Amino acid sequence: MRNRGNLGLDAIIDKLTNSIENVIMGDVFATEISIVSNEEIKNITKAKGWVFNWKAEFVEPTRDVYKLCITNNSAIIQGLICVEVKMDHVYIHLIESASFNKGKSKVYSGVSGNLVAFASKLSFQRGFEGNVSFLSKTQLVQHYEQSLGAFHFGGRVMIIETQAALKLINKYFQS
Repeated sequence: MRNRGNLGLDAIIDKLTNSIENVIMGDVFATEISIVSNEEIKNITKAKGWVFNWKAEFVEPTRDVYKLCITNNSAIIQGLICVEVKMDHVYIHLIESASFNKGKSKVYSGVSGNLVAFASKLSFQRGFEGNVSFLSKTQLVQHYEQSLGAFHFGGRVMIIETQAALKLINKYFQS
């Protein structure tokens, strides 16, 4: 199988919101994150606007693919994240906003930040003190430092530690 892990994240953290925010109206919507089902993965395709091959991530036995949806509207996926629980942290393999949440005409901002906050929360739940790592595209290292509080470990490796994780969790998961 081709090594997809070296690509690096290229999700733009457009805005840290309290959940996800309608770009035009400014309304904030509560969200929920849940594991993607066998039925749902069949519809997460390039033909439906997804850039990455999420089916390939879904079948990896050590990885889990989660979807972000507006509460009480689980039929419309706002974004996806693929994570792996390692020995001492959570590793983000891929993250992607739905096509309608990208670019200048996006519907909602805050999708990528919400998903990264979820990975941080999962890290705490697994006893890893919020530690999350991922590979970044080289040109986005500084962006992730500023937007997420991640630090550049070397090469393209980025790490979110406890304090930055807590800020993200407190922003997105206030209840």
